[in-house]
Amino acid sequence: MRACAATLLVLMTGPVFGNDTAAVLTTGGLEFVSHGEIAMESEELFISREEIRVVYRFRNDSDEDHQLLVAFPMPDIVPDHYSPVAFPMGPSDNLFEFRTLFDGEPVEAKLHEYAYAAGVDRTKFLQKLDIPLVSISQEAIDAIKELDAETIDDFLHLGLAAPDGFDAGSGWETHSWPNWIYRATYTWEATFPAGETVIVEHRYTPSVGGTTGVAFLSEPYDDGYDPAAEYRRKYCTDESFIAAVRKTLPDPDEPWGAPFTESWISYILTTGGNWAGGGIENFRLVIDKGSTDNLVSFCGEGVTKIGPTTFEMVKQNFWPQEELNILILERYEAQ
Repeated sequence: MRACAATLLVLMTGPVFGNDTAAVLTTGGLEFVSHGEIAMESEELFISREEIRVVYRFRNDSDEDHQLLVAFPMPDIVPDHYSPVAFPMGPSDNLFEFRTLFDGEPVEAKLHEYAYAAGVDRTKFLQKLDIPLVSISQEAIDAIKELDAETIDDFLHLGLAAPDGFDAGSGWETHSWPNWIYRATYTWEATFPAGETVIVEHRYTPSVGGTTGVAFLSEPYDDGYDPAAEYRRKYCTDESFIAAVRKTLPDPDEPWGAPFTESWISYILTTGGNWAGGGIENFRLVIDKGSTDNLVSFCGEGVTKIGPTTFEMVKQNFWPQEELNILILERYEAQ
């Protein structure tokens, strides 16, 4: 049975970006592989809107040292130019301000970047045109604006651009926005000594998507999209969580009126199954919702509240079957 951290908030107060994996570089890019002799002994994961921190203990169960290419995949960044996205603003060669320690020593990780549109890798296509790969960056937006009409038509045909028409007071205008998915993975070489345990630590700035209002209280759209069902599937928003949000509505007939903004954080868990034993022997997750006025919901079992804003999930022999998606509702003062 799944428990929702938001449910804990309701009961207790009245109205609550990837795992390491082994990898190989092929002509098609990076591929994640399983490794049968190195076990993930433990993972301690902390997630907030501002930072993700993770500490692993890896144990080499063999009698030989293993030199591996270790990979840390980041969640895809899907462009949505109509929603507020808190995008990491680090330097171009370390966008997420990703930092790694291997047994206490700093590691220089390499960033691999890709651009996908309509399921096709268009990285080289964009690079030939000197288009920045980060689709929601201002640099990419400006680069699209400078393209000629023929090239824009090519971008629209390939799904690399999305058209936008509007009248800003001077007549109808049509513009195009970058529309490709940005995908990133960090890699580095590491030696896992025979019969020993090593500690790997990461911290980085997550990419946080969201909306300026609450999107999941409305009725299904005319095209069939049901936001409430989608949020239940993705964030396990149960009835207690929904009721807590509805209580804040100034007008029950205005579902967009709840005094919250949404923040979405994703973390790749499933690659934790690529190590010996197929899972994580000891797993601990702590999520910080940021403020006691905020609400949080995510899919998890055995979630407990351990602080005014923090929630914990502890698992043994954890074999993640899906990625972790977190919804934080940030409270603001209604005007």
